[in-house]
Amino acid sequence: MRFESSAVNGKMEATAKVEFAVQMTCQNCVDSIERVLSKVPEIKNISINLKNEQVIVETSLSVAETQNLIESSGLKAVFKGFGTAGGNPNFSAAVAMLSGRSSVIGVVRFLQIKDDKCLIDGTIDGLSPGEHGLHVHELGDLSNGCQSVGNHYNPFNKKHGGRDDTERHVGDLGNVTADKEGRATFRFEDKLLCVPNIIGRSLVITADRDDLGKRNVGTSSQDGNSGARRLACGVIARSPGIFENPKKICLCDGTSIWDETNPLNL
Repeated sequence: MRFESSAVNGKMEATAKVEFAVQMTCQNCVDSIERVLSKVPEIKNISINLKNEQVIVETSLSVAETQNLIESSGLKAVFKGFGTAGGNPNFSAAVAMLSGRSSVIGVVRFLQIKDDKCLIDGTIDGLSPGEHGLHVHELGDLSNGCQSVGNHYNPFNKKHGGRDDTERHVGDLGNVTADKEGRATFRFEDKLLCVPNIIGRSLVITADRDDLGKRNVGTSSQDGNSGARRLACGVIARSPGIFENPKKICLCDGTSIWDETNPLNL
């Protein structure tokens, strides 16, 4: 099935393919998923394989939003893989599982959709309502938790800034906003981040808002006024692409190994 994607604020949002394992047992299950997804303008393509219990969606929605849509049909869905809409094998994906001494936990995914464009898609729980700084750091060393990951990833020795600034660290990803329940769900594109270059580094979410370098002009490789209180972090690791993850939902309890290690089902 094919549906046209929508424009947001006059700008077409980049789409990505997202693969889910879905606990389907009959054609009625397929029909239920199609009814739900076909009503959403941000859904561009749908591929459903009943035999393999597989659903692939091309969409401009976040992974969490897409999973919620599928599960609104009454069926259990588990994320399996992330890929480009064009299926280019040269573009890679990565994931960071965030945790720390606080109650903050989350999953952030990275997908290289073009040579000069990276898609960042994430859900983080346990935050205080409001804005929080998000940054890629230079090291993947968690031996001392989030304090041993080094400074922002800044290979060109630039000043600290926001993700839309010309002058910024490559690792400067700006702020994400948590709702009143403490959940931040986000999806945005970045022109500097390159997935192969950040694998093995780390991602950090801070307690405070990043001022995007506006308050402390001249900051270069250090954190600057980006929120030094690091709440949670995780090493950025290669992530499965489409068709690369063989895991399926267990028919006995509707879960998978991935779910059992991630009870928030992000």
